[in-house]
Amino acid sequence: MVKEFAVVGGDLRTIKLAKILAKEGNMVYTYGLEKAEELKEIKNIIFCEKLIEAVKMVQVVIGPIPFSSDGININMPFSDGKLSIREFMHNLNAKILIAGTIAPDVYELANDEYIEIVDIMKREELAVLNTIATAEGAIEIAIANTNKILHGSNVLVLGFGRIGKVLARKLAGLSTKVTCAARKEEDLAWIKAYGHKGININQIDKNLSEFDVIINTVPQMILTAEKLGYVKQECLLIDLASNPGGIDKKVAKEKGLQLIWALALPGKVAPTTTAEFIKDTIYNILKEIYK
Repeated sequence: MVKEFAVVGGDLRTIKLAKILAKEGNMVYTYGLEKAEELKEIKNIIFCEKLIEAVKMVQVVIGPIPFSSDGININMPFSDGKLSIREFMHNLNAKILIAGTIAPDVYELANDEYIEIVDIMKREELAVLNTIATAEGAIEIAIANTNKILHGSNVLVLGFGRIGKVLARKLAGLSTKVTCAARKEEDLAWIKAYGHKGININQIDKNLSEFDVIINTVPQMILTAEKLGYVKQECLLIDLASNPGGIDKKVAKEKGLQLIWALALPGKVAPTTTAEFIKDTIYNILKEIYK
């Protein structure tokens, strides 16, 4: 098994990951994390001033999640410097890059440099485990932004995929009155099997006024301007879906509705746990590569 890693850029999850890897006896060479104070006294972590110093001794490079925020530079919020994607890839000749949410054009650069890329966010085991933190984060937001307890509240969960399933179960555990909306008949059957109230997502209009909290998990427009007209003024809207989300934000604002667009919750509400999930997934990836 690989015992040396380069960790380049990344957010608090990446910092926690570097810490975990080092404490498990791995050598960790970092670049783009010079503002990560909690790493500076840890054995087995080496801060490198130049990218080439971090990557030259290793075969596996761990990049940020997300890989880039602007499509030009890699994501390095704990650094004052910038590192272009092109320069980064040019320094990784014939190495393995594990990062998250990687754009298609990065794969083209990887082919030119003989780099093997693994987008960790496409791994099913990580996606499933991340739903736990996402669901708990959504519930934390709901508790903090309503003036009543969730117990007995009417909560609508839009979508019954990975996140919807876990979220509905946790909400039910808090004795909320959970309704789950889905489009496919098989999902509606699963909603019933789980003991939740189900409704076809195309038929929610006149039911929307019943809910105290509505949480969207579907990455496409669900709560349009027309549908938002049925939502009561005191209802809390939480959108967990990636850009552009599933709730018309402009209209929600115009109507004075409280809307919270909560992205990347695992890294915000549980960075240490999420880092453990990422570490386990990286080990799984390396077992597959080096089997």
